[in-house]
This record gives sequence, C-alpha cells and structure tokens, in this order.
Amino acid sequence: MDSLTQIVLGGAVGEAVLGRKVGNRAILWGAVAGTIPDLDVFVGQLFDKMTALEMHRGFSHSIVFSIVAAPLLALIILQFGKLHRWLVLKLKKRKVASRGSLKDWTKLAFWGFITHPLLDCHTSWGTQLLWPLDYKIAYNNIFVVDPIYTIPFLLLLIIVMTLKRESPKRRLINRWGLIISSCYMILTLGLKWRAHFNVSKYLQSQGVNYNEISTRPSPFNSILWMVNVDTDENYLVGMYSLLDKQEKFDYHIHPKNRHLDLDFEEEDLFQRIVKLSQGWYAAVDLGDTLLINDLRFGQMGEAKEAPFVFRYFLYRENGELKLGFRDPEPDPKEMKKQMSKLWTRLKGI
Repeated sequence: MDSLTQIVLGGAVGEAVLGRKVGNRAILWGAVAGTIPDLDVFVGQLFDKMTALEMHRGFSHSIVFSIVAAPLLALIILQFGKLHRWLVLKLKKRKVASRGSLKDWTKLAFWGFITHPLLDCHTSWGTQLLWPLDYKIAYNNIFVVDPIYTIPFLLLLIIVMTLKRESPKRRLINRWGLIISSCYMILTLGLKWRAHFNVSKYLQSQGVNYNEISTRPSPFNSILWMVNVDTDENYLVGMYSLLDKQEKFDYHIHPKNRHLDLDFEEEDLFQRIVKLSQGWYAAVDLGDTLLINDLRFGQMGEAKEAPFVFRYFLYRENGELKLGFRDPEPDPKEMKKQMSKLWTRLKGI
C-alpha cells in the first residue's frame, strides 16, 4: 500500500512489540522497518523499466528478507541507541530510558518488515512473499490508498504517541488501532466476495459464458469494484457498485486478439510482459507496433477508448524486439472529472 499506511502499520507494530520498554522509539523504528521493503523502488532505478517492474515487491517483500534483514537493522538501531545515550548523558546529564536488547530490536524489525508485504498481498500488484518461489500473491481486496483503513489508524497512533510509555491506555489504544484496521481489511474481503457473486449471478442470468472473473476495488474505496471477465475471445471490462439498485453489470468488450501474439510469442520480452500481467492482457495492432494493455489496473476513464493505466508497446528495430512505454499524461482537470464520475458511479445505478 502507500507509504503513509506502511509507516502507520509499522509504527503500531513497533509499539505493540517494544513500546512498553522504549516508548516512542519503538514507533519510530517500527515505522522505519515498515518503510524499508519499498526501497526496492529506488534499487529498480538502476535497471531498465521492465526489470524494475519485475523487481517491485520481490525479494524485499519476502519472508526470507524479513528473517535475514531483521538482525541487521537491530544492530543499526543499537548503534544509534548508543550514540543517543552518549549524547544525552554528555549534554543533559539525565537518566536515559532502557534501550532494549538485540533480541528485542530483532523482534521489532522482523514484525515491522513482515507486516509490510502481508498488507501488500491484499492489493492488486502482487507480492513475492514466498521468494525465491517465482509467484506473487494478490488478493485484490483493497486499493493501494484507502483512507478508511489509514486515517483512523493514524489518528489512534498519534494519540498513543502523546501518552507515557507506562500508561495502560497507550497499549489499549494501539491495540484498538490494530483491531479496527484488521476488521476493515476482513470486511473488504467480504465486500469483494459480494461483488464477485453479484456479477457472476448477472452474467449467468444473461447466458454469458466465462472462464474467470477478477474483481478489484476502484480508487479510495471498497464499494465500487472494477471487474474483468475472461471469455474465450474477449475480455468484458466494467464496474459494479455494491449500491447498485439494478442487478446489472455494464461493460465494454475488449478483444484478446491472441492471433497477434504469434509474431512475438517466442520472444523473451513478450513472455515477460505476459507473466507480469498474470495473463490479463489484450493486444491491439497499431501497424508497426503491438500495444499490450494490462487489464488489472483499469483505464484512465469510463470510455472504451480510454488508455489503460499500464500498457506496453512492442516494435522491431533492425530486427530486434524493443519495448516502449507511453504513460498516459496525467491531466489534473481530467483526473478531477474522472474522480467525480467514479463518485457518481459509486452511489449506484
């Protein structure tokens, strides 16, 4: 999920693990641990864009990384603690709170690391939690930014930081932050199932034969769901709101055009795109270029012609297959307009 959410979760986990002993330093270092797995974004900048996309949520989001990196971060924390202790004693000459043991900080670092990918597994990109197994887990039940999950969690954590570390209220409020956010996450799984069930029921009533349905929440909420339906020759792409009064699923038809793959299917670059999209892709012939739309993240608008958020352009240059990216230009006015349309659609039809 977004960085703020990971910071809040990491801080709350740090408090739960070590807050009684070291106070707000547990929240600080928990937040740091909760952020570190996403540094793979910066590492990816050392490589080409395709490799960077493949690396994202890979090794740094795995159980192996959490186990290996936890004691290393713990050692770093202890060194910072020694420096802090020396400065306090030198400059202020007052008593310094317990700084925790290597075991304590390793435990905090591990839980700060591992809860990050466990949370990311609920979003749409997928997380290679079981690295080195080449498989990404994606439950698709929460958008990468969800204020309902984050804001109450953040407010409770801020209150926790204002209380003394010995206070029973501090632990209680932090526990409630973890409980409320976790309950909402469970709720989104139920909402996802309901959206999936209703769409499936409607398609069956219309005699539409399909192979698979993929549902994902639209931006900032868990009421309006983006839906992809896999049929033999086409994808049906649309939206369904849990507030819809009519039992109806409106969609656009996007041909798979698998025959266009034939000139590229032996190419490694093409296979990497197919794998990254988890098979949810539609090809479009642009003459000397093959456009591949990744359907998992929807389009930049409701119209059938609206560009998909993730799209790849394959072309040949001197006989060699090349990959190009043309990210949709973010127009603030258009984005505001689309958000307004999403809000209107969320309220149901």
